[in-house]
Amino acid sequence: MTIGSDLLQRHIQTLVQDNAQWQTLIADDLVWELPYAPALGHPARLSGREEVVRFVTWFLGAVEKFRFFDERVYAFADPEAAVAEVKAEALIKPTRRVYRQDYVVFLRAAGGKIAFLREYFDPTRAAKAMDTPILGLES
Repeated sequence: MTIGSDLLQRHIQTLVQDNAQWQTLIADDLVWELPYAPALGHPARLSGREEVVRFVTWFLGAVEKFRFFDERVYAFADPEAAVAEVKAEALIKPTRRVYRQDYVVFLRAAGGKIAFLREYFDPTRAAKAMDTPILGLES
């Protein structure tokens, strides 16, 4: 296990289940990229602890019974980097629809903290669960 793979595993375990603990894992200047989030009207990039925590707080308030499962974390030769494939399931509170997702998450650590995340997910699954249009999609 490397620092990157350990932090990524702990990120998956605590983001939802123990958010206060998760917040101890993140760097103050954390950058979290969400390349497909703009399709849902969300930012593609979150910068800094305050912005990240505000977004995560919104997310946690919008879901219930959220759980990650079938996680596979892969260490890189660089001990401060790792990637994970993980599945998730939740209930979206406003729509009462089930949300199922497959994520790929890249992590880079610095100073023993999570300094960078890049998260890929299928925005069509999220849009369906949230009952929201996909922005930029031509009809």
